[in-house]
This record gives sequence, structure tokens and C-alpha cells, in this order.
Amino acid sequence: MLRRLARCSRSQAVRSFKTSPVQSAAAQHASPELAKRRKLDEVSVTLTDKSQIRMKRHKKGESAEYRTFPNFWLRCVNPDTRQRNFDTFQVGVYFVIVQDGSDSHKSSHPWSSLRNSFKKGYVEEFGRDHPIRLWGQGAGDNSIKDSAPKVDYEYVLNKKEGMAQLTRNIWTRGFCFIENSPHTPEATESLLKKIGPIQNTHYGGFYDFIPDLAMADTAYTNLALPAHTDTTYFTEPAGLQAFHCLSHEAPPDADPSEPLGGESLLVDGFNCARILKDKHPAAYQVLQNTKIPWHASGNDGIAIAPHRSYPVIEKYHSQPFRIRWNNDDRGVVSVFDAEAWYDAARKWNEIVRHKSNEYWFKLNPGRILIFDNWRVMHGRSAFKGTRRICGAYMTDFLL
Repeated sequence: MLRRLARCSRSQAVRSFKTSPVQSAAAQHASPELAKRRKLDEVSVTLTDKSQIRMKRHKKGESAEYRTFPNFWLRCVNPDTRQRNFDTFQVGVYFVIVQDGSDSHKSSHPWSSLRNSFKKGYVEEFGRDHPIRLWGQGAGDNSIKDSAPKVDYEYVLNKKEGMAQLTRNIWTRGFCFIENSPHTPEATESLLKKIGPIQNTHYGGFYDFIPDLAMADTAYTNLALPAHTDTTYFTEPAGLQAFHCLSHEAPPDADPSEPLGGESLLVDGFNCARILKDKHPAAYQVLQNTKIPWHASGNDGIAIAPHRSYPVIEKYHSQPFRIRWNNDDRGVVSVFDAEAWYDAARKWNEIVRHKSNEYWFKLNPGRILIFDNWRVMHGRSAFKGTRRICGAYMTDFLL
């Protein structure tokens, strides 16, 4: 059972500390198995020299763990702004909080927070409720065509549970469809602004375009586009991207029996990275360690490049966290890295274009697509006629 932190008496001249029943949102929706594990925690607290507290956690069948929390670390924040209202560096390392009785303030430190400092505590508290689910070749979720995540437009727009479902789908699967949207740019923009701020770029903010080469970019044509990441030439590529096909009109002389094309493509970049690492570990290391230049230079008066070069696969704690892949917007690889990089990139390209990693579908009016541009690459097949697409980049990865 969870024991409350022992209250310190006035004679000890310290403010009392206790656990709080308040838990994180993740903790409140934890699986029964995780909740059961939490109940097995036995926690006790002792004061050492009054400038810190020492906690002991004992889990059934395991050795006891100890952690020391200095008082200068166990500090409060403003409950209204959630910011600090004191100068951290004016506070000594060894200090005792005196209970003067001038107010009724008590510092509460939830066990759901303190347990993060214990072995596997953070993972148990936050990392197991919504794990990332890879899809494609060799992944457990390889039938993405039959289980594509989706949520209703009105549900997202008007219910916080709908927004939670949308963002959870994007976090775990890399994308989500929003169904039954009105067929207008205004309705699309309203929903996107509900998620977060729209990013202004050299394409503008919210975009609404047809294939007329208004911008010097292949996206503004009716040509096929292989799977790629957008805005690789930004220091931080757009975190989220949205598309809504408002209409697709056939050319005047089109044969009604022939398809117009324009199918959309998604590829799970994290799963492709996993495959490359398993099959070609040396190539994986090359794409993770070799930094190359990226640029956008097709429009008059516009030349964009990140503040430094970046690799195709960026990692965090040994795991991929951002894919930066667009061969059309890639700069020149250094001659010293060229042989190894091109060999690795060829292996990567074969994986990205493998049929088992491609998810093809048709974007029709009323169906909005939002995807994680750091993870999921997108493309399309060539098409006939005129397609009107609206959408936006999101300023940051807000999930």
C-alpha cells in the first residue's frame, strides 16, 4: 500500500511533506496491470539532517531502493502560472524550511511525481500508456490499411475527448484521418487552429492551391511524388502537416472509365529505420551520423537552408526521433562521405519504396489527413485533371 509521508512535528522546525492523491493524466488512465504494480509500492520517508528527506521504496520480491531529495529541490511553484516566483540561485544548498504558522501553506509532492526518480519510475508513470506502434513490413501493426486511425470532425472540434483521441492517434500511429468534415477551406482551417498555431512559411500560412506552379515546387504540379519529408531545409522541419482534398475534377476530354490517379501515400519512417538497422546496421550508422546539406532554392528571391547540416535519421537516446528525407531538396554530399552515404541511402530508398511499407489511399472531400512530419513520409501518384488541396503546417510538434 502507499504510505503517506510522515508529517514532521513543529519541534523539528521543518514544513511538513506528504504524498498527494493527485496523479498525472497518464496515471489516471493507466492500465489495470500498471495500477496493480503501483499498489505493490511500499514507501517510507525519514528526515536526515533536516535539509533533505530520504525515501525508501520497497516492491514485493525486489530489493529496497533509496533516494534523497534535498529541500532546495522540493520547491513550490505559483499555482496560477505554474512558474517559479523565487530566485533559485539566492537559495542556499543546505537550508531548513521553518514552519512559522503565518499561513496555511503546505508543500505537496505527489508520489506519482517523486516515483520518477526511482528505477523505471518514469517509464511506468508515462511511457507505457500510449506506446508508439510501428506499421509496415515486419511490424506488429502491418495491416494499417484495415486499421487506419480516424476520428469524427465534430467530435474533435467540440469535445476534448475527440482532441485527445486525435493527438493520441498521431502520437502512436504517426497519422490520423478526420472524417465527415465540411468540404470548405474555412472548416478545415478552423479545425487545424483548434489543434494549435499554423506555421507561416514561404508558402504562406494556411494553403489552398491547385497544380498551377504558383510556387516552383513539384507539389504544385500533377507529377508523382515519392515518399518524402516536407521542409527538410528548415532547421526544425514542420512537426505536423495537414491535407484536405476539396475537389478533383477530370479534364474535359477524360474517359470516364479511366481513373484520375492522385492516390496519396504514407510510409512509416520509424519502421523503415528499424528495418535498416536490423538488415544493414552499417548503413544505419552512416545515415545517422553523416550530416548533409538541405535547401529550397526554386523560387525567385528565396533560398532556404538550415543553420547547419543534418543527418537523414536523427536520434534521441539511441532511438530515431526525426526522419529528414527528401532527395529532391538534398544538397551535395561531401566527396569524402559520398561513397558510403550513397550506398547507405540506396539501401534506405529500397526499404522506403518496398510495397509492404507503402500505404496507399484516396483523399476525398470530407476527409482530412494530419500526420507527424518527423516520422511519416508522404507522397502521391501522378494524376489527371485539377485537384484542389488545402491544409497547413503546424508551428511545432504539439503532442
